[in-house]
Amino acid sequence: MTTQEVADRLVTLCRKGQIQQAQDELYAENIESIEPAHAPLPSAKGKKAVMERGKQFASMIEKRHGGSFSDPLVCGKYFSVSMTLDATFKGMGRNLNEEICIYEVKDGKIVFEQFYF
Repeated sequence: MTTQEVADRLVTLCRKGQIQQAQDELYAENIESIEPAHAPLPSAKGKKAVMERGKQFASMIEKRHGGSFSDPLVCGKYFSVSMTLDATFKGMGRNLNEEICIYEVKDGKIVFEQFYF
């Protein structure tokens, strides 16, 4: 798949709430995922570790109130997506999370992602 096709597929699945499926389908086995220092969960390397971190994040959510995923902006082997999540987190209350996500694609798979929020 091209970078545009990977980007479009990721956004399509995420908009349907199928984030785990998106990771399973689109992430390379050696993906590197970078979180900011203030993130509630650490950065991760490897598909299994990244997917486990995703499950941990989902378990922190008490209630989802809404969210959105922008159309992807593609440039060469990179693309970015703006995401929002309005949710009540266990023990932390309701928060509106807004972030920019940057992805790198190689051989039709996402090999790198970095989040800014």
